[in-house]
Amino acid sequence: MDSADSTAGAASDGAVPQGVVPTGAVLADAVLAGRSTDARLPPGDFGVVLATLRARRGWSVRQLARRANVSEGQICNLESGVRNPTPAVAAACDAAFGTGGRLAELAGPGRRGARVEEVVETGPMVAGYERVLRELRDIGRSTGPRFVTASLKSITRILTDAAPHSVGDQRAGTWLLASRFAEYTGWMAQEAGNPAEALRWTSLAVRWGTEGGDESVAAYALVRKAFIAQHRGDGAAAIRYADQAAGHPAADPVIRAHAARRAAQGHARRGDARACGEALERFMGHTAEAVGGRASSSGPSWGPSWGPSWGPRVENGNPRLLEASCLLALSRFEPAADLFAAELRRRPAVPADSNSQARFAVRHATALVGVGRLDEACHLVEATLPVIKRIDSATVRTELGGFADLARTRRAGPGQLALIDASAALALGLS
Repeated sequence: MDSADSTAGAASDGAVPQGVVPTGAVLADAVLAGRSTDARLPPGDFGVVLATLRARRGWSVRQLARRANVSEGQICNLESGVRNPTPAVAAACDAAFGTGGRLAELAGPGRRGARVEEVVETGPMVAGYERVLRELRDIGRSTGPRFVTASLKSITRILTDAAPHSVGDQRAGTWLLASRFAEYTGWMAQEAGNPAEALRWTSLAVRWGTEGGDESVAAYALVRKAFIAQHRGDGAAAIRYADQAAGHPAADPVIRAHAARRAAQGHARRGDARACGEALERFMGHTAEAVGGRASSSGPSWGPSWGPSWGPRVENGNPRLLEASCLLALSRFEPAADLFAAELRRRPAVPADSNSQARFAVRHATALVGVGRLDEACHLVEATLPVIKRIDSATVRTELGGFADLARTRRAGPGQLALIDASAALALGLS
C-alpha cells in the first residue's frame, strides 16, 4: 500500500463533474459523503457494471438486494453472468442506484443465459472485475477497510463460484483474479486488526492461485506472515518468514524484494545494523531486477493484465523512507528524522494514499521525539490524527502507539500531554 494514482478535476463544490468516472481520492470522498458517483456508467456488461456500482457505494450483496428488493442469490447470479436480468429486476437495480434507466438500457440487448451447470464465459467478467479491484484498492488506501471489505468478499464469492464452470485460459484467469481478491481481502483484514482472518484469506489466496497455475502466491504468503509478525513486535519471526519467502522456489524478484524489506525491518528491530544494511542492499538489487523484468515483459496473455505478481509495486516504494524507518527502529533518531524530513519534502503528496502518508508522518514524529523536538513532533501528529481516525488502520495505530510510548518518556507541557494521551487512546482503538 505504498502508492496510488492521484485524481483531479472535481468541481469546486466537491461534486463529481458530468461525464467523469471518479477514482482515487475523489471517489473515496464521494463514498464517504454518500454522494452518487454514477455520472457515467463504467464499462462492461450488465453484471460487471452492477458490481462496479455496488463497489463504489461500498454496499454488500445483501445491502443491494435489500435496496432493490431482490434476493442475494439473484444479485450474485447477475454479477457473475450466470443469469440475465429481467426488465423488472433491471428497473429495480436502476432505482437502487439512481441511474435513470441506464442500467435497464444496458440490460436490454442481454446475453444468452447460462445455467450454473453449463460452461460460463468468464473472460469479460475477469476484465471487468480487474477494474473493480483497482477501484477498491484506491478506496482502501484512502478510507481503510470498512468501505471495501464487503465488496471484496462478495466479488470473491462470485469469482470462485464461476471459476469451476469456466474452461481453459479463462478458468485459470478467473482463479488467479479470485486469488488476487483474496490476497487484498487478507490485507484489509490485517488493517482492521484481525491477523487470524488475514492469514485465513491469505491461505485461500494460495489455494486459488495454485488452481490458476501460479505457485508464487505461496511465497508471497510468507511475506504477509513476516509483516504480521513485525507488527506484533516479533522481529525474529519476521526475519524467519522473510528468509523463507526469499528462498521459496516460486519467489520472483518482486517477492524477494518484499522479503528483503521485511527482513531489513526485522533486523533493525533486533538492533542488528549490519544485517539490516545487507537486507537493504538486497532490497535495492531485487527491486532493480523486478523493474527491469517488468519493463521487458508484457505478462501472460491468458490472465488479468497485472500478471502473476503479488504485493504493492516495489518500484513505487521509496528506499530512502525504508532506510529512515530502519534507522528509527535502530534508535538512530537524528539521521532518521533528517532523512524522513528530506524525503517527505521531496515526495509528492498523493491524496489517495492516506495510509502511507499517515504511517510515515507518525514515524517522522517519533524520530523527532527521539532527538528532543517534542513540540514539532506533536504538531505533526496533531495534523495527522484526523486522517488516522478516518482510515482506521491497525498498522498505522501500531505506529501511533510507538510514538505515544516514546513521547511519554519526555518532559511535556499540558497541551502536549493531552495530545499524547489522545494518541495513546486512538492507538488502542478507544477513540
